[in-house]
Amino acid sequence: MTDTPRLILGSGSPRRRELLAQLDLAPHDIRPPDIDEDPLEGELPRPYCVRIAREKAQAITAAPDEIVLAADTTVALGRRILGKPKDAGEAAEFLTMLAGRRHRVITAVAVRRGDRLWERDVVTQVKMKTLSNAELNAYLASGDWQGKAGGYGIQGMAGAFIPWINGSFTAVVGLPLAETANLLLAAGYPLYKDKT
Repeated sequence: MTDTPRLILGSGSPRRRELLAQLDLAPHDIRPPDIDEDPLEGELPRPYCVRIAREKAQAITAAPDEIVLAADTTVALGRRILGKPKDAGEAAEFLTMLAGRRHRVITAVAVRRGDRLWERDVVTQVKMKTLSNAELNAYLASGDWQGKAGGYGIQGMAGAFIPWINGSFTAVVGLPLAETANLLLAAGYPLYKDKT
């Protein structure tokens, strides 16, 4: 057993790995959890997102010297949860609903070490501009909507569709860095110390 705990990323998202790299962190291992991410009947977006992040963190098998980091990002339009679109048709439906309106992007983070769990969720207000048919079709053709809550990624081509946000940009991408850093520190990860 080492003095420095091992960081386990409970996500297959390349965006979350890139965001961790901004904190000069590379996970020791990546273990995407296999859980049912369907919302419960009548479940609201924020409690849903918090529940999924927690269930992801708890579903990952980890040794006592390992810290598990899991997260979930959900796009909410009112009470409606817009998850990852199953195909281009659903992505078009989501983008058409979001276009010209404000919505919320909720990212919940859960950090687990042994039996202890640290959690935080961040809500960011986002406005998407009205989309022309050309913009919508070009974005759908790019394939960038795949695997992204709400059918868009702010860090890619769809960034041109977002004139305004109020909150955490990194949370909209998939991992709020300020809050994630605080959770890791609370769990005893030596974030700003020499990790050799």
